[in-house]
Amino acid sequence: MAAAVGAAVPAPVARPRVRVIFAGLMLVLLLAALDQTIVATALPTIVGDLGGLDRLSWVTSAFLLAQTAVTPLYGKFGDLYGRKRILQSAVLLFLAGSALCGQAQGMTELIAFRALQGLGAGGLIVLTQSVIGDVVPPRERGRYQGLFGAVFGVASVAGPLLGGVIVQAVSWRWIFYVNLPIGLVALAVLGATLPTTAPRGRPAIDYLGAGLLASGLSAIVLVTSLGGTTWAWGSSKVVLVGALGVALIVAFVFAERGAREPILPLSLIGNRVFAVAGSLSLIVGFALFGSVTFLPLYFQTVDLASPTAAGLRLVPLMAGLLVTSIASGQAISRSGRYRAFPIAGTLVMAVGLALLSRLGVGTSAASADLSLLVLGLGLGSVMQVLVLAVQNAVDYSVLGAASAGVTMLRGIGGSLGTAVFGTIFSTQLSSQLRGALHGALGVQASHGARLTGAQVARLPPSARSIYQHAYVHSLRPVFVMASAVAALGFLLSLLLQERALRSAPATATGLDDGLAAPRSPDSLAEIERSLTRVTTPEERTRFRESVAERAGLALSPGATWALVRIHEHGFAGAREGAEQDGVPAERIAEVSQELTARGLLSAGGEATAPQLTPAGREHTDRLLDARRELLVEALADERAQSRPEVAELLRRLARELCGEPPTPSPAAART
Repeated sequence: MAAAVGAAVPAPVARPRVRVIFAGLMLVLLLAALDQTIVATALPTIVGDLGGLDRLSWVTSAFLLAQTAVTPLYGKFGDLYGRKRILQSAVLLFLAGSALCGQAQGMTELIAFRALQGLGAGGLIVLTQSVIGDVVPPRERGRYQGLFGAVFGVASVAGPLLGGVIVQAVSWRWIFYVNLPIGLVALAVLGATLPTTAPRGRPAIDYLGAGLLASGLSAIVLVTSLGGTTWAWGSSKVVLVGALGVALIVAFVFAERGAREPILPLSLIGNRVFAVAGSLSLIVGFALFGSVTFLPLYFQTVDLASPTAAGLRLVPLMAGLLVTSIASGQAISRSGRYRAFPIAGTLVMAVGLALLSRLGVGTSAASADLSLLVLGLGLGSVMQVLVLAVQNAVDYSVLGAASAGVTMLRGIGGSLGTAVFGTIFSTQLSSQLRGALHGALGVQASHGARLTGAQVARLPPSARSIYQHAYVHSLRPVFVMASAVAALGFLLSLLLQERALRSAPATATGLDDGLAAPRSPDSLAEIERSLTRVTTPEERTRFRESVAERAGLALSPGATWALVRIHEHGFAGAREGAEQDGVPAERIAEVSQELTARGLLSAGGEATAPQLTPAGREHTDRLLDARRELLVEALADERAQSRPEVAELLRRLARELCGEPPTPSPAAART
């Protein structure tokens, strides 16, 4: 395991300071999530300004590919050098990329700077979830992680809308410049409030595997993006770069065999659930990012919508995705069954993409909105189950790598999807316009430039009709192919095995698992994340009652919390922790009186602090044993709990998750 067993747990952080830290982390995650899709509605304007229609898809692909490549590394960098320092470095790298994107004078420059942005964004996405574990106690961690999931998901789909507003109000360059003030505020907040954490151990980092995977994928995406446009199919460049990509992927497979902690353990490939879920994740990324990237182009060119209006046209897609992601997640929590959702989701996705392939020059807004809604309903049904199914099926020793692998494959699918769709689209459009238009417009189209919506509106009616019909015919094969890929996903989903859900993953809400950022590649972090979700507000009362019944105790939650804290830190330390949580002095006194009346705490004196009695220590041991037994049941993995590092984690969580800080009594609350 990467994490050291004896690592010190960060000291608790006062609640008001946690809120400030969390606000800074939300800003950081918002920036990274938005920049995955914010350029979608700006692409027509960007290409109209810089040219390079044949490389249009790389503006999105470069960001996603760079982000995906570094995702497995940042978590371990944080363990090795401290998460605060690495997060600050990632923010600075992201902001540098943003500033350079805004200054780009050509498409090649913009693509390179977008890749630099992606290198920073990978750290923002991974480390925000890791950092919250350093400052928030486990009993509250699930609530914060759920909010991260909501921010990530909504921002990913709402990005095109915000991009359209900025492009229409100012300039396309400001979709990058707007990151600077927000990022600097977040950097200042985190620098002033985020505690410095000591390294948890000396994790082994698979630099060779990460480099080979990133290089191989870049070569493959390069061929799919430039093949048939800049490079002719069958040319020496296509053959050489394609062969290099395949060779690098083969080398990656061999490198993973000898890696101490591989990015993608080869044992996972033989796991049927991981193989199916990973393939479905790649397909979902292919369809999601491909459709979100190219749909605004249609609305601006054919419907002559403004960039803002084009972004608003994606609201049905966003609504459908959120509704089914939440609803299916809740249904899985109640029933413990998940297989039906990816089967139904991929089928609905295929139908939605097939409907979008029928978009034409005269398609009504209602018809287009219905098609987008159907696509969103399908995406939401399949996205949320994939990480959950994988975590439920793999051994704990590869839990982190499996979780990160599924989300990494979604990013790879997004990169490949935008590249493949972009190649199909730009090849078709250039071909149709080259023979249909003459004069300056024909020259512009032949050089790979693209007209903006405003330019199309100013064309003579005959030329405008030619351009719009060519545009529709170019987009049609994009959605036909996407529908075929989704149909392949439907057939693949039939192979997904239904396995009884472990208790901890079964508490998933859907939104968090469906839309959240990539998970930590560390297995202990993933186990802790799953177990702490057992104490979400919905489960807390039931869990507390089970502990009390098993331990044979009948203490209030505040007294239970105090009993364990006094046992671990002494009376003074427990009181200090309660004060940091905002517990008033009178409530602390009430809890002390409750423990004293039960004979669990001595009264103390003027010179001595109260101490646990022998009965108090015995009750604490029974309470912790009961709590640990319930966590073991939630873990549902006999092999995992036998490992020393997992046993230490269970012991620590049993202490941290017992009870809740004392809350003001009803009488005090009314006064």
